[in-house]
Amino acid sequence: MADWRALREEMVARVRGRGGIGEEVAGALRAVPRHLFLPGVPPGAAYRDEAVVTRRDAEGRPVSSSSQPTIMALMLEQLGVEPGHRVLEIGAGTGYNAALLAHLAGPGGRVTSVDIDPDLVGRARGHLAEAGCPGVEVVCGDGAEGFAPGAPYDRVIATVGVWDLFPAWLEQLAPGGRIVAPVDLNGVQRSVALERTDGHWASRSVVACGFMRLRGPFAGPEVLRPLDRDSELMVSLPRARETGDVLAVLGDGPVSELPTGVAAGPAALADGFGLWLAAHEPRWCLLSESRPRWLAAGTPGRWGFTTALGIVEDGGLCLLHPREAPAPPVVRAFGPGGAGLAAGLLAHLRAWDAAGRPSTSGLRVDVYPGGGLRPGDGARPGDLGRPPDVGVRPGTGVPPAGDGDGSGTTAGDGLVIRKRHTTFVLSWPAARG
Repeated sequence: MADWRALREEMVARVRGRGGIGEEVAGALRAVPRHLFLPGVPPGAAYRDEAVVTRRDAEGRPVSSSSQPTIMALMLEQLGVEPGHRVLEIGAGTGYNAALLAHLAGPGGRVTSVDIDPDLVGRARGHLAEAGCPGVEVVCGDGAEGFAPGAPYDRVIATVGVWDLFPAWLEQLAPGGRIVAPVDLNGVQRSVALERTDGHWASRSVVACGFMRLRGPFAGPEVLRPLDRDSELMVSLPRARETGDVLAVLGDGPVSELPTGVAAGPAALADGFGLWLAAHEPRWCLLSESRPRWLAAGTPGRWGFTTALGIVEDGGLCLLHPREAPAPPVVRAFGPGGAGLAAGLLAHLRAWDAAGRPSTSGLRVDVYPGGGLRPGDGARPGDLGRPPDVGVRPGTGVPPAGDGDGSGTTAGDGLVIRKRHTTFVLSWPAARG
């Protein structure tokens, strides 16, 4: 019989070893038995610091999982749940995160978890009952609409990637409340903790993350396209577009290799440069696989996948190949159009380096009411780069300069990303000078 308590202590030690986790959240991880929310998963796997996919769609895309304990813990730290809080969770998953929230909110608090999938709702209820977790209500509904009968909430957390902040969440949040969500920033995700200030929402903290996307009518334009079932190779794009036969181009091997001369390690490239590339290059892509085959030279990601950043269009692909510092990365070109794309990727890398290598740790996100872009309603890719209708002049730092390609524009000192209900402004205050 497995020693569940010892396995749980080992998991907590690994999570805390990554830093940033306080005693309250660590206590919740110790108290809630994760294995009860992952029936059928071997004991060792249930308590690894890894995400566990629990459901895939017909094309092999993961649509539900138990997230990596480290990112769950970091987001709980961002959320700052206190005893007696009423909490709204968007995305029930296995029910494990709701159980952690209930532990933090204590016997005087209440957690409401909303999920669009009736089957997942039923399973989460069953897992919570087996684990003996009171104070949690799991309801079936579209998470974008929140759950008005339980409002107001002291905290709102989304455990699914979202393209926008929805009016219902902001309306159902109590004065002085906080919202934490993995938001899409031109195809990459960052978990942002937001509080209201001076008529808009300002970030208190930002953490790199990777979550499955919100489904239903409020889903965003991001695309996750399966390429190879055996390796689970997929390509992520900020929006639907023609890329040609990526697998065929990749399978032929690189046609050239371009030295970069920028000495940056895998972690800095995946975080800071990944965010920069997404903000400036509409043709950017991220390749990922869970079983090494195509991306043997990629970067082992902290979410359990091997990944490679690059640029793709019909007939060409280029990928950034990081190496351990001080060795600089190289850019590998694939297909007849790969060399030109590689030169563009190198230019982005050098611009990021010249700007001081902005990263997630220095990022500020300000969210203003008013957007106008409608993903899924005939919006053009170039619409994302139009200046917002509201007057945004944050004056909070020096962001990367836009390159006019339609992925983002600057207003005052902020990089603007216009969405359906809100306008996001990204800035790096520490870069001011």
